[in-house]
Amino acid sequence: MICWRDTVNSTLLDKKDGVRLAFAAEQLIGKRFRLHGRDPETGLDCVGLVHVCLQSVGREMGPIRGYRLKNTSIDCWLQHAHSAGLVLNFGGLEPGDIVLISPGPLQHHLMIADTTGAFIHAHASLGRIVRQKQTYASSNIIKKWRLTALKKE
Repeated sequence: MICWRDTVNSTLLDKKDGVRLAFAAEQLIGKRFRLHGRDPETGLDCVGLVHVCLQSVGREMGPIRGYRLKNTSIDCWLQHAHSAGLVLNFGGLEPGDIVLISPGPLQHHLMIADTTGAFIHAHASLGRIVRQKQTYASSNIIKKWRLTALKKE
């Protein structure tokens, strides 16, 4: 279990949408993997999985283009998290949290925490969206994000 001091103000969090985001990811298990994929019917990569799940809870993530399976830097894409209503999470994981890991040199990968304590992600080697228990050491975690509550107008 990953335990860091929680510095996120819990009043800003939207746990209901987090669970909905996790449920949306669970509905995509078994869908095909496709690099740069954004459509569940033709295939998704890890960015596409997060994009589709965020859309399902009314959030938009700007277009993320130009990445490869290995990248020397991903800094130019990280601002998309904020625009989608995500804040950095320094605490424990909850359903719907989005986790950025580094599974290997120059590799970056997004996963969504599900409602069972596992992660849902686009597995390139298996060629599909899968649910897996945590298989990565906490030292491989680069960032964790959580949904904030949408402002009422």
